[in-house]
Amino acid sequence: MKIKNSPAIISGGASGMGAATARLLSMAGAKIAILDLNMAAAEQLAKELGGIAIPCDVSDATSVEAAVATAYKAYGPPRICVNCAGIVKSKRMVGKEGPMALSEFEQIIRVNLIGTFNLMRIVAANMMKVSLEEPGDTRGVIINTASVAAFEGQIGQVPYSASKGGIVSMTLPAARELAQFNIRVMTIAPGLIDTPMYEKIPPEAREALTKSVPFPARLGFPSEYASLVAHIIENDLLNGEVIRLDGALRMQPR
Repeated sequence: MKIKNSPAIISGGASGMGAATARLLSMAGAKIAILDLNMAAAEQLAKELGGIAIPCDVSDATSVEAAVATAYKAYGPPRICVNCAGIVKSKRMVGKEGPMALSEFEQIIRVNLIGTFNLMRIVAANMMKVSLEEPGDTRGVIINTASVAAFEGQIGQVPYSASKGGIVSMTLPAARELAQFNIRVMTIAPGLIDTPMYEKIPPEAREALTKSVPFPARLGFPSEYASLVAHIIENDLLNGEVIRLDGALRMQPR
């Protein structure tokens, strides 16, 4: 599948891995629709790339339906969807103040897991409208974002790990279900990527994190995530798989 001229929807596309992906796919000739709640950042990046910025809360059905409809009106049926929207929160299930509020668990599941499924279902329905030049051509590809925490969650990561583990578990059945429509589904499970959430970490803590990665002993670059996205799009045999992007990191309990 070719990136050039392909309509691409990127959730969480205003910053971090989403923004890096938007930049790389734009350079390759894709038509970029950035979905985000931070419209100031989304509009600035969209202007830079010649794309469009669309307000979207991935956890809300109506918001996603409207966002995808706007992208469709601008570019036609999507052929690329990259799910980067998500939230991170670390808190013990039972702490000094008692058990975690159920609403906090529900919020992370709702944004990370339900939000991913929400966009995936609407985009897939629209990808089915793509006309095929040849019977074996790919109509589209959906790339979701999990985390190594799906496999090796640390103390305080029960909700986050559950949300990312759910994304991992959806990958193969979603790929099998959409295969009849020539749509692929893949998931990337990043390790420690240098995104805005690491900006508030003290230098000594940041150094400790980098030393936990076997090689290269550093935080990953958002551009490395974007490069993997581009390869997945162009390699039609990649389907139904979860790829770790972590420098051989195996997270410890902490």
